Amino acid sequence: MSDLEAPLVRPKRKKVWVDYFVQFRWIIVIFVVLPISFTLYFLTYLGDVRSEWKSYKKRQKEHEENVKKVVKRLAERNPSKDGLVCTARKPWIAVGMRNVDYKRARHFEVDLSAFRNILEIDQERMIAKCEPLVNMGQITRATVPLNLALAVVAELDDLTVGGLINGYGIEGSSHLYGLFSDTVVAYEIVLSGGRVVRATKDNEYADLFYAIPWSQGTLGLLVSAEIKLIPIKEYMKLTYKPVRGSVKELGQAYIDSFAPRFGEENNEDIPDFVETMIYNPHEGVCMTGKYASKEEAKKKGNTINSVGWWFKPWFYQHAQTALTKGEFVEYIPTREYYHRHTRCLYWEGKLILPFADQWWFRYLLGWLMPPKVSLLKATQGEAIRNYYHEMHVIQDMLVPLYKVPDALEWVDREMEVYPLWLCPHRLYKLPYKTMVYPEPGFEEQCRQGDTPYAQMYTDVGVYYAPGPVLRGEVFDGADAVRRMESWLIENHGYQPQYAVSELNEKNFWRMFDAGLYEQCRNKYGAVGTFMSVYYKCKKGRKTEKEVQEAEQAQVEVPYAETD
Repeated sequence: MSDLEAPLVRPKRKKVWVDYFVQFRWIIVIFVVLPISFTLYFLTYLGDVRSEWKSYKKRQKEHEENVKKVVKRLAERNPSKDGLVCTARKPWIAVGMRNVDYKRARHFEVDLSAFRNILEIDQERMIAKCEPLVNMGQITRATVPLNLALAVVAELDDLTVGGLINGYGIEGSSHLYGLFSDTVVAYEIVLSGGRVVRATKDNEYADLFYAIPWSQGTLGLLVSAEIKLIPIKEYMKLTYKPVRGSVKELGQAYIDSFAPRFGEENNEDIPDFVETMIYNPHEGVCMTGKYASKEEAKKKGNTINSVGWWFKPWFYQHAQTALTKGEFVEYIPTREYYHRHTRCLYWEGKLILPFADQWWFRYLLGWLMPPKVSLLKATQGEAIRNYYHEMHVIQDMLVPLYKVPDALEWVDREMEVYPLWLCPHRLYKLPYKTMVYPEPGFEEQCRQGDTPYAQMYTDVGVYYAPGPVLRGEVFDGADAVRRMESWLIENHGYQPQYAVSELNEKNFWRMFDAGLYEQCRNKYGAVGTFMSVYYKCKKGRKTEKEVQEAEQAQVEVPYAETD
């Protein structure tokens, strides 16, 4: 038996008090987190409705006034004593799993909490102009009734435009349109000196336009973005196809479910949406969707499934039924399909509330779901936070499509996390070499799914407690993440930085390219004003010495990967 196939033998782990606290955490979630979450969701909804009542002209006027406040606030900063600039959002509010440790050290806050309006939906230009705190639930409520949607709509309602641009965003349509940031046509940025600029791919700020994605807000403050809209239909015709075999065979079945051969990107058979869920080392379900009209969906014999109702089975469990009943097709209302993973937070809800997927809970209390991630973080405390870092995995591995079978094999051996989420996305060959970029020479390989202008990648979503933890065995979560990061570097993969990272600075810039990013930090005055992206992502509390060093820090460009 080869080393890759040999099972890892782990000793049993002795339970500590935190294990019991985590086990019974559902009590706090039900009686504290869920009621407060529901109240916050309702108040946010009322705020969105109030915003919609305002004319676009009034929203734009308020936006301009708020931008002036940001510029004024930046002018108040004393560089010699105030620390580096970041937003005033509390550390626990962010949806990501990163600790936001940089906010626990000296820093200078700029309040962007007012930037939560949709400024315009331009049906002629097919553009939605949004402020950074507009979330996905808000934008789909405004666009779907118009039979329009963002080209890439991230699944969870709470994910914001700013987070998806400065960080990372993906959806089942990304195999056609790329990542969320690839669908942006213009950014409005407040630079370090208070200058407000509009960056597009073909104006004088083109370098800044391409440097913004993945920069974590370290080049300037994003105050609005113009994002591509596409025409849609009322329903998603979704096909569920069960697949079986070895881990590698499951990976290849996923590739074959949607990816055309090189150069066949105009094939009409390519679906509008793609995702696959791997439920165990031998079984998975591939899902492909096509937009469908109301008339088609309501034809006799067709099945309509409104998955958004609170009492409905959780989506990942509903999809799993294809393993027993075989391939089937159904029609899902488009907006409900977009947010299909919100109610159960993919499958993390099963760990947070082990019985929340049961029929009696769904009918009685399902309307309270989901708990807000920010409140889960706010009520967990330092000990539980550290426990989750060690005993839980929430990571995304972005890998070239042809390496998906190898990635699945690696996760199965090293982490044993199931279910796994697979979602493809294009990684474009751009005029600038950005922080993330395709493999050099990919277009010469003519691989399945690739085109001359983009390499097909896949997000392997690894979210759950690893097998060893569920069996009560020793598991070193930090070491597992370090090994995952090393595997990604070796295989030209990427780790989205919303997650906890164990990368040191040298390896961070081996994974990502520093060239354009550092060029823009110098050109637009970010050095000494905004934190570097590594400083923001680095795990652990920042000492005063680190703060002082970061105020003058520059990325050493030789860290960047070179061709």
